Amino acid sequence: MKRLLMIAYHFPPLAGSSGIQRTLRLVQQLPQFGWQPLVLTVRPEAYERCSDDMLADVPAGTVVKRSFALDASRDLAIKGRYIGALARPDRWMSWRWFGVGDAMRLIREHKADAIWSTYPIASAHSIGAAVQARSGLPWVADFRDPMAQPDYPPDPITRQKFLDIEARIAAQAALMTFTTPSALRDYQGRYSAAASRMALLENGYDEGSFAGAENQPRRALNDDALTLLHSGIVYPWERDPTQLMAAMRLLLDRGVLQPGKPARNIKLRFRASVHDDLIQRLAAEHGVSAHVETLPPVGYKDALAEMLNADGLMLLQADNCNAQIPAKAYEYLRAGRPIFCLTDRAGDTAAVLRKAGVQSQFQLNEAEDIARGLSLFLDEQARQRELCADAAGVAQASRLARTREFAAMLDGLVKR
Repeated sequence: MKRLLMIAYHFPPLAGSSGIQRTLRLVQQLPQFGWQPLVLTVRPEAYERCSDDMLADVPAGTVVKRSFALDASRDLAIKGRYIGALARPDRWMSWRWFGVGDAMRLIREHKADAIWSTYPIASAHSIGAAVQARSGLPWVADFRDPMAQPDYPPDPITRQKFLDIEARIAAQAALMTFTTPSALRDYQGRYSAAASRMALLENGYDEGSFAGAENQPRRALNDDALTLLHSGIVYPWERDPTQLMAAMRLLLDRGVLQPGKPARNIKLRFRASVHDDLIQRLAAEHGVSAHVETLPPVGYKDALAEMLNADGLMLLQADNCNAQIPAKAYEYLRAGRPIFCLTDRAGDTAAVLRKAGVQSQFQLNEAEDIARGLSLFLDEQARQRELCADAAGVAQASRLARTREFAAMLDGLVKR
């Protein structure tokens, strides 16, 4: 059995991030394809919020080293202020002080064959680069999101740090993997000399998690309305719900939404949005508060069960994220419910849903277009025809298929 050192900030018991899923499912599934993971992550004290609900998903016997790390904005701040250098490239840069040494000990003790690190967090790649230079092992740098972008990070010094890390990755990594076609093309253009060492490795859904969720009883989320569920964070700039609220107001004014008639009424449920205040304020401003719910986080399997019970699943993705696909998109596909996608039709999110059979998407920044989509959602036949994925599209999106593909990539690197 070959061994892979996996460097990842997002790992149980961290709560509130879908970024856990890519690493966790690789840890579960790679042994089926001849690779034993060795995980380097941070101590739970470094996380903003913890939950034990996915700790049981870490296979028994998995080697997990939790390095000391501090959150600069919390642990190194005095009266809410802290030294900027202690938060570059990110708030957990102190992880590198301890992580590199811990990683080298893991490599020596367990005779690792390759290294893998995943962004976000940027410090994971910083550790990966240092460990690769010291060990000489082949290194895979995984990008769940693009790093340096024209307007991100907004701080120019931090953005330069990101660019420096990217340049080092392009020079050292045996392979760079990306979750979307646009991100892959962007980086191939940005670092053309390394283009042949870049590959697409999409996200997916975990069938085992859904098997547990499907054992829970089915019930309507609301008896007085069709429920459109958004599960996860609503970022104010990247998933702005302003025009969605305006569209709900339009449908109320036109009599399309009819409170008191469940089949002609819609309730928007936001689960674990993080920005409940924003959602509630927008709902109040547009006079649609009675049609909006904001609810606290639940465990992962409970969140999947809620998806299975929703009348529809709502995906928000602005055009400034056209090169990104939310990890929840694949879980939505597996849930088998209609997907109400508010995004730019030219982006990768819209493309992956169309490929899976979801034919209609609507512009997140256009209230009239959203209103048209909501009207379609109220028509049961149209909802099933236009917004549901087909079986073939769902099957192609499983994480097990992605893990098999990744293991083949690793085998190729070790042979070379």
